[in-house]
Amino acid sequence: MAACSNPDHSTSVPAAPAASPRLPAVDDFLRQATGPHGYTGAVALVIHEGKTVHAASYGWQDLAHTRPMRQDSIFRIYSMTKTVASVAALMLMDEGKLGLDDPVARHLPEFSQLPLFTGGSAQAPQVRPLSTTLTVRHLLTHTSGFAAGGKGFEAVTQLLEQHQVRDVDSLADYSTRLAQVPLATEPGTRFRYDSTSTETLSRLVEVVAGMPFEQFLQQRIFDPLQMRDTGFEVPAAQRSRVVDLSVMGTDGTLKLADEIHARDPGTALRPYRSGAGGLYSTANDYGRFAQMLLDGGRYQDRQLLKADTVALMLQNQLVHFPVAKPVTEFSDAEGFGLGGSVLLDPALKGRSASVGAFGWSGAASTYYTIEPDRKLVAILMLQHLPGGKDDLPRISTPFYNLVDEAIQP
Repeated sequence: MAACSNPDHSTSVPAAPAASPRLPAVDDFLRQATGPHGYTGAVALVIHEGKTVHAASYGWQDLAHTRPMRQDSIFRIYSMTKTVASVAALMLMDEGKLGLDDPVARHLPEFSQLPLFTGGSAQAPQVRPLSTTLTVRHLLTHTSGFAAGGKGFEAVTQLLEQHQVRDVDSLADYSTRLAQVPLATEPGTRFRYDSTSTETLSRLVEVVAGMPFEQFLQQRIFDPLQMRDTGFEVPAAQRSRVVDLSVMGTDGTLKLADEIHARDPGTALRPYRSGAGGLYSTANDYGRFAQMLLDGGRYQDRQLLKADTVALMLQNQLVHFPVAKPVTEFSDAEGFGLGGSVLLDPALKGRSASVGAFGWSGAASTYYTIEPDRKLVAILMLQHLPGGKDDLPRISTPFYNLVDEAIQP
């Protein structure tokens, strides 16, 4: 992340015309959502047909209410990083350096002897060789079979925990430790969302590209897209723009999360450069990234991804695997593409979006959607780690629906 030379980043997305007369409904909703008993603050960005139709900030950056939220406030985007890591891998595929159905072990030899857990306990596991080859496509679609919890997989998940794969300081060490853990299922037979697939993909990117993962993202994605406020750490001079990370306290009020990077905003979210959840970013930066995908991989005069590759990315890939249903573990209304969810049944999801809407979210309440049919990008940035049933309501679906209503012809 480069330090900002311009504190007003209103020019970092397409120039905004006068707001649509229907967008005040979005404005009213977010003002209420960030009211006295709501979220501390929010930033919203809506781009329709390549033009910004709504860009606004609400509430406060901090729990003490001393710093108003800004359009260029910086958020921990956690799992929205996964789509960025996926694009990095697809760039290498476009160059012929990586194949979607390449065996992972072709590039990461430590995975060449990966066994399958068949029974026993974490102390005395029973294993056998895999019948299916683990591929890059499995990594991109969270169908790798890595131990990642779930009923019936307690013992092999315990094995994963024993290897402490996240307690490392590099993607290389992560990959080495993960390769020592048996798979929970044959690749391609179970969708299980977790960090393991994307961290492995990130390591694969740096091996195939021949440079550190962070450097590849900077040179190939962040610099071309002018994503000046996106990176794994925030420069000291810009850390006043990082939004407080909140959780719900036992007394029903918001408090600062008990995380090192919450107490010291702008520091790295993980000890290594995590492609699964390590980035900080802004609504404007991520808006350019999402718009590039909506525009078939093109930004200004540069083609970052082939249009056909983007089209493949936005298609539900789970139909290619013998999973129980070609949908995610979260909802029968959604499938999964190469790095994000794909909306299959809007009514079942409670969305007014069109079929094929693509997007994902981050653990601390950051959200984006790309609707190809409507030529729409909508981004909502909050900074709250949700907890139990008495926590703040999730507001992404009503936000998306209000946006859709506002831009109807």
